[in-house]
Amino acid sequence: MAETHRWLISVATWLAFGTSSAAFAAPSALAPEDVAWLNRITYSINTATMIEYRKLGRHRFLERQLDGAGTLPGSVQQQIAAMEISQHPGAELLSDVVAEQKRINTLPDGDAKEAARKTLNEHGNQLLNEAIRRELLRALYSPAQLREQLVWFWLNQFSVHQGKANGRWLVADYAEQAIRPNALGHFGDLVLATMTHPAMLQYLDNAQNAAGHINENYARELLELHTLGVGSGYTQQDVQELARILTGIGINVAPDKPKLKKEWEPLYRRTGAFEFNPARHDFGDKTLLGQPIVGSGFDEAERAVALIVSQPACAQFVSKRLAMWFVSDDPPASLVNRMASVFSRTHGDMRAVLETMLTSKELTKALGTKFRDPMQYVIASVRLAYDDKVIVNAKPIINWLNALGEAPFGRATPDGYPLVSSAWTSSGQMSRRFEIARAIGSGNAGLFQPDDGSAAQTTGFPQLATRLFYDEIEPRLAADTCAALDHAASQGEWNTYLLASPDLNYR
Repeated sequence: MAETHRWLISVATWLAFGTSSAAFAAPSALAPEDVAWLNRITYSINTATMIEYRKLGRHRFLERQLDGAGTLPGSVQQQIAAMEISQHPGAELLSDVVAEQKRINTLPDGDAKEAARKTLNEHGNQLLNEAIRRELLRALYSPAQLREQLVWFWLNQFSVHQGKANGRWLVADYAEQAIRPNALGHFGDLVLATMTHPAMLQYLDNAQNAAGHINENYARELLELHTLGVGSGYTQQDVQELARILTGIGINVAPDKPKLKKEWEPLYRRTGAFEFNPARHDFGDKTLLGQPIVGSGFDEAERAVALIVSQPACAQFVSKRLAMWFVSDDPPASLVNRMASVFSRTHGDMRAVLETMLTSKELTKALGTKFRDPMQYVIASVRLAYDDKVIVNAKPIINWLNALGEAPFGRATPDGYPLVSSAWTSSGQMSRRFEIARAIGSGNAGLFQPDDGSAAQTTGFPQLATRLFYDEIEPRLAADTCAALDHAASQGEWNTYLLASPDLNYR
C-alpha cells in the first residue's frame, strides 16, 4: 500500500497527500464497516445504494444482491433498447456479416471493394461500441451491482477478444446470452454456456476441431484458464482426450442443416449459430481425468463438464480467483477452503459460494485495502461524481479504459486481465488516473454531449459535495486527503483531488 502511495505522490498535484489511507474520522450515519462493505458489494456507493441499505439492513440487502434483483432506470433502458445489438440476435448478425464477406470477396479489386470493406468494418466497430456501452451503462446504473461485478468477472475469466475473426459481431450476444444469465447460477451451467457460444468457439478455434483434424486450443484453455488451473493435476493426455470429446462442436450460419447419415440425425444439435455436427465428431471412447467417457455425441461434453466441475481443484481454482478479486491479492487459505467446500457441496452454486465470501471475517478484515482495477476505478468515479444522473455518451469512459489498459473485450490473450493490484499501480497508471479524475472533476468530460452533435446537457461541475459525501465519505477520508481538499483552489480542483485520492483508489 505504501509503495502505491509513493507512486501516487509522484504526481505533482498530489504532493499534499501523505502515505496513509486508513485513518478515518468519527463515524456518521452508518458504521465505517458498512460503507466499506458496500464498496465491495457494489462498484461504489451512491445515494440510491445508501437509501436501500438503510431500509433493508445488511442481510436483506445482500439477499437482494445475490438474487440479482433490480430494474434499470427508464432512460438507461431506452438507450439500450435503441441499440442494434438489442434488436437482433447474435446468430442473425453473424449470418449477415458472413454473407456480406462472401459478397465482397466476389467483387473485383478496386474502389468499390475497398469501400464495401470499410463500411463493413465500421459496422463491426459500431456493434462493438454498443456491446461495451451496454455493459458500462448497466455497471453504472443497475441496482443489481453484485451481478454486474460478476458479469465483468466472468467475462474476464471466460475471456474472448473482439479482434479475432468476427468477434465484434458476437461479443454482445456472448455477454448477454452466455455470461449474464449464469453469473449468479451454477458454475457448470456457465461453462456449458460459454462452450456452446460461437464467440468462444471462434476465439479458441474449436469451430475447426473435428475428427481427424484435432485442435487442442480450447480444450487446453478450458482446463488451464477456465476451470482447474495450472498445476492442478491434469495432463497433456487429458487435454488431448478433452479435445476429442469436443470435436464436432462448432458454428453454422447456413439456413439448412447438413445432410447426415440416418443414424446421426438424432444426435445433431443446433441453437442459433451453435452446432454439434456428429459427422465431425470422434465417436471413439475417451478417458478424462481418469474416468471413462463412452463415445456417444454431444452428451460427452456435458459429462466432461460435470466431471471437471466436480474436481476439488476446480472448487479451489474458482474460489481463489473470486477471493482474489473481491477480497485480496493473496486471499487467506481459510477463506478459500471454506468457499471451495461450499462449491463442492452445492455443485458449484455461485450464490452460496459468494454468500460465504461476502459474509466472512476475512473480507471484513480486508475492507478498504483492495486496490481498484481500472474498470472498478472508472465506474466508481462516475457513480460518485454524477450519482443517478444518466450519461448520454460513454465514449469518454471507453477511452479511459483503453488508456488504462483494461478495455472491455480487449484482452488479446485468453488469460484475461490480471486480478492483482501490482498490474495496475505503476506510476504511468496513476498519472493517467489523475488525468481521468481531472476530466471528470472539471465537468468537461463529454459524458453529457450526445453523439449526434446535438446540444450537450447542462451539468456544470459534478456535485460531489453532497449529503452523501458529508454523511458517508468525508468522515472516513484519510487526514492527508482532507488536508489536500482544504488547499484546493477551485471546485474543479477539489473534485479532482477527491476522485484521485488514495481513498477512492481503494475499496
